[in-house]
Amino acid sequence: MFENQQREDVEALMKSDAEFRRLYQRHKQLDSKVHDAEIGVLPIDDLTLAGMKKEKLQAKERLQRMWQARAPQSELN
Repeated sequence: MFENQQREDVEALMKSDAEFRRLYQRHKQLDSKVHDAEIGVLPIDDLTLAGMKKEKLQAKERLQRMWQARAPQSELN
């Protein structure tokens, strides 16, 4: 996530915004667990996996909205 953004910009926002940092870390955690479940390393039932994917998507969408709200207009175009 945020692969197209400057790493320094993302790190600066994580330092200055605790909610952004928390959501970013949660998204990374969920991404890892979903990946592990999909390759069979983490045994998990389908309902739990679906819930994790939904939470991961919600976190990503919230992070994107937060990023856009803080980014200068020139970066949005």
